[in-house]
Amino acid sequence: MNDLNERKTFALTTPLYYVNDIPHIGSAYTTIVADVMARWQRLQGNSVLLITGTDEHGQKIERTAAAKGLNPQEHCDRIATSFANLWAKLHIQYDRFSRTTAPRHQAIVNEFFERVWEKGDIYLDRQQGWYCVACEEFKEKRELLDNGCCPIHTNLAAEWRDEENYFFRLSKYQAQLEQLYQEQPNFIQPESRRNEVLNFVNQGLQDFSISRVNVAWGFPIPHDGQHTIYVWFDALLGYVTALLDPEDEPTLENALAKWWPIDLHLIGKDILRFHAIYWPAMLMSAGLPLPKRVFGHGFLTKDGRKMGKSLGNTLDPFDLVDRYGADAVRYYFVKEIELGQDGDFQETRFVNILNADLANDLGNLLNRTLGMVKKYCQNIPPQLTGVDIPNDNRLKNMGINLGVIVEQKYDALQFNQACEEILALIRASNKFIDESAPWSLFKQKQQAAVEKVLYAVLESVRLSAYLLSPIIPTLSSKIYQQLGFVIDFNTFRSEDGENSPERVSFSQHCQWGLPTNPQLGTPEPIFSKLELPLNDS
Repeated sequence: MNDLNERKTFALTTPLYYVNDIPHIGSAYTTIVADVMARWQRLQGNSVLLITGTDEHGQKIERTAAAKGLNPQEHCDRIATSFANLWAKLHIQYDRFSRTTAPRHQAIVNEFFERVWEKGDIYLDRQQGWYCVACEEFKEKRELLDNGCCPIHTNLAAEWRDEENYFFRLSKYQAQLEQLYQEQPNFIQPESRRNEVLNFVNQGLQDFSISRVNVAWGFPIPHDGQHTIYVWFDALLGYVTALLDPEDEPTLENALAKWWPIDLHLIGKDILRFHAIYWPAMLMSAGLPLPKRVFGHGFLTKDGRKMGKSLGNTLDPFDLVDRYGADAVRYYFVKEIELGQDGDFQETRFVNILNADLANDLGNLLNRTLGMVKKYCQNIPPQLTGVDIPNDNRLKNMGINLGVIVEQKYDALQFNQACEEILALIRASNKFIDESAPWSLFKQKQQAAVEKVLYAVLESVRLSAYLLSPIIPTLSSKIYQQLGFVIDFNTFRSEDGENSPERVSFSQHCQWGLPTNPQLGTPEPIFSKLELPLNDS
């Protein structure tokens, strides 16, 4: 863990989600993962800024709003609110919610545009081709399906466009991008995403369009009011606008003063090209430092099939949280999916995993141990510390190294592996109780031995809860409260005070061997066993 005198800043972003519709499970997944990373950084004592938000301009939004009988701003306000509501249900601790329709955002976009314009990297030319309105992107003919639709939006035919656009000279930055990827191999992660980008760049980069004509819903080009700035020269700058403090004048200098460069852009693989190629080239043109890391995660499927309204198999994140709870949803998607790979949701597996890991292995372990403290120790927890436990104790051996191992996994975004390391200690604790048999030791009047067994298990549960708190903050808080600690992982923020005693205790809590709190809470199930859906086979 970081020394408190080495407090660092850590800024990360989700995508700014497109407001064509209410949030889906893929958006929820990205934001859960970002929140886990932000919480982990806060536990280490770092000052953290988590940015999420919505991308609200473009022709698709214009058309969607019109179809609903709304003006575009009304539509955007409704959808942005639905994102904020879902993040609240999922206990997402975001710091800034960036909206590209915010008045201050236009000032940042215009200043950035002027920098690139003065560099000579923007020019007017004619563009012909097939345009997918849903993607807000021109497509090569070879990219389209036989029915004329793009591979992502298979029920929406691409439209032929022949119009003048302003272009960004991406081709000018071919060599600089290749140098970036070579000198900073971790700039794009995971390795599979990096290889995709390298293959694309090796084919030769083409300049890309940054404006549209006959689109009223967006910012006009500063030098030509007939053109509207296209999504990537607008939406990507939303990350920068979000860095402004409320009292700041909206300038690039103010926005970039504290939190830039972004430490982590967390995105879906479908927008990898724009974040790993277009965005760094734009920043190079503007003379600005580059983000440190872009991580592209995989897609989600349901029951092994791609989700879609036409297939009737969408997964409503609001409904999922209402039925199972935020921690259950967070845990499944973080633990069961290797970040960077595609992942599948299957409700029977979902329920079985949660019952096995949270209700049985962790929850039952805590309750049975607290029950034995009540029965064998008059509900007074063993007044011991780690030094009182022999070095050859299996749980102590696992626990003293676990914090360092899990820290490495979290920092590498290997959250599923972090969960497995923690679960290994939980499962070992269950086995340790069975093999040590404190009930037999109690009958033999070996009270000191009983207390050492119970202490080792309670301390392992506490450490496990601490290390799992970025993923299951509510359940971890319940465990801590039953162990007598007044800590709520849902309200803890590293910004609460430079020398807060609470922060010192958080640093200590990553170590195995904390003194037992003399006052235990009332034992109760931390996670109720889930039932399979009635219609599940």
